[in-house]
Amino acid sequence: MRTKSWTKTGIKDFILSLDKYLHWYNEHRIKASLGYKSPVQYRQSLGIMN
Repeated sequence: MRTKSWTKTGIKDFILSLDKYLHWYNEHRIKASLGYKSPVQYRQSLGIMN
């Protein structure tokens, strides 16, 4: 993952970037410890989440 300088970024752009990252982190990031599923897929397979 690349780093970004946030010194000239407004709060609106920061929140948008953070939202995109959290979406990727929870819905697309594959974890070996979760059976090679994303956190959302894993929770759905357990019936914890719709």
